[in-house]
This record gives sequence, C-alpha cells and structure tokens, in this order.
Amino acid sequence: MIDFLGEFLFRLSGGHLLLAAFYAGVFVMLMTSLGSLLALFVHRMPAWGVDVSISFAAGVMIVASFTSLILPGIEAAHSFAPVGIGILLGIILIHGMDRFIPHEHLVKGYEGPRELKEKLRMIWLIIFAVMIHNLPEGLAVGTTMVFDLKLGIITAIAIGIQDIPEGTVVSLPLAAIQKKRLKPIALGVLSGVAEMIMAVVGALFFKNLGWLLPYGMGLAGGAMLYVTVKEMIPEIYSREKNEMPITIGFFLGFYVMLYLDSMLG
Repeated sequence: MIDFLGEFLFRLSGGHLLLAAFYAGVFVMLMTSLGSLLALFVHRMPAWGVDVSISFAAGVMIVASFTSLILPGIEAAHSFAPVGIGILLGIILIHGMDRFIPHEHLVKGYEGPRELKEKLRMIWLIIFAVMIHNLPEGLAVGTTMVFDLKLGIITAIAIGIQDIPEGTVVSLPLAAIQKKRLKPIALGVLSGVAEMIMAVVGALFFKNLGWLLPYGMGLAGGAMLYVTVKEMIPEIYSREKNEMPITIGFFLGFYVMLYLDSMLG
C-alpha cells in the first residue's frame, strides 16, 4: 500500500520533490479540515473523547519523532552531533514560541506575555496554540520528504490520521465559545493550511541546503517531542480522570505509527 501511494505520488508530481511535498501537505491539511467539519455534526464531545483524541496524537508524534526524524537523521549524517544540535534548536524554538506568543490551552489555560492576555480574543489565543502544535508536524512532513519519499508519505499518513480527531477537538471548543460553527471550522482549516505551508517550506529549504537536513530532522523531531512532553501529555493527564482510556489512546497512536513505519521495510 505504501509502495503504491509512493509510486502514485511520484507520478502525480512528475518526480518533482516540492510538488510531492505540496501534495503530502494538502493531504494533511484535508485531514485537519475533515476533523474540523465533523464539528458540524458532533454537537458535543465528552471530556474523555477530547483526552483520548489528544493522547492518540501524542502517541503518533512520539514514535514519528524517532522513527521518521531523529533516527533517520543520524543515519543520514553518520553522526549524532548534527541531529542532537537540531533537537536542541527545536526545543528552544518551540519554547520561545510558547513563551512569547500569547495562546490559550483548553485545560492548562493562558500562556505567553501576561500584558497581551486581555488584548486578544479567546478564539485567537486557542488558534495560536493549535498553530504552535501544527507547525512542527508540517516541518516533519517536509524534511522527511527530502530524506526519503516513502518515509515522507508514511509520516504524512500518520500525521493526517491523528489530525482528524485533533481538528474536531479544536473546532468544537471554538464553536462553543463563538456560539457559531462555520467560523471555528474555517479557523480549523486555516491551522491545516499553516501545516501544509510548513511542509512545502521545509522541503524547499532542505532540498536546496541538503547538508543541513540532519539538523532540520533533529529540529522537527525535537519540536514534536517538546510539544508532546511539555504540552499534550500534561494537558490530558491534568484532570486526573479517565486515565485508562487516555493511556489506551496513547498506545493506540503509538502502535499505528509504529505499524506504518514497519511497512517501510
């Protein structure tokens, strides 16, 4: 199946890497958009549904960080140092965004400069939080495409799968805040567009500067690990309820990504 998708994408793009990255980015964007559209039909998601969706995404991202980015990056560089530096840069990048870009988490609440909290509407604070999460995912797709087309497709499929519930989780609270549905759905789609753009930018940058690819793969992996460990896992366990469904959701995502990666062989 992966071989078929890889061959299809290669032919569709005419063998052009940037077009392949664009199509992969479009796929991820469409999955996020599909999740957002589900908010039209799902009027309320129980708290455990939100937590399980986020934990599933966390499981996917943990495995993808290593199997799609960090370990292949070490293989490409024949050294740990470039990837290790990239991981540190990814952590610093997302930590900086976390600290200086105002955003609102659904459970943990507001983060960022306190003086900006009252100047931005709640809906934009949540959108910024989603984009901080989504940008490393788009970068992961773009960098892995440069490293290996098939690995890039696996990464795009896995991230796309977890973006469906993630898109719903984002749009439903926004719909509750707005008392409307269409605008939150459009903003959910916008977060997917940001992911697609990052996939293309990542592929373009590291295609032209191939020697930096191991650094870029480490950066994307480190960014995804930071988001998962610092934001997503504390968020889902902070309620101290429904721990078993959350843990099952995490390992379900873990197994899905691990299975997809095993198909590479």
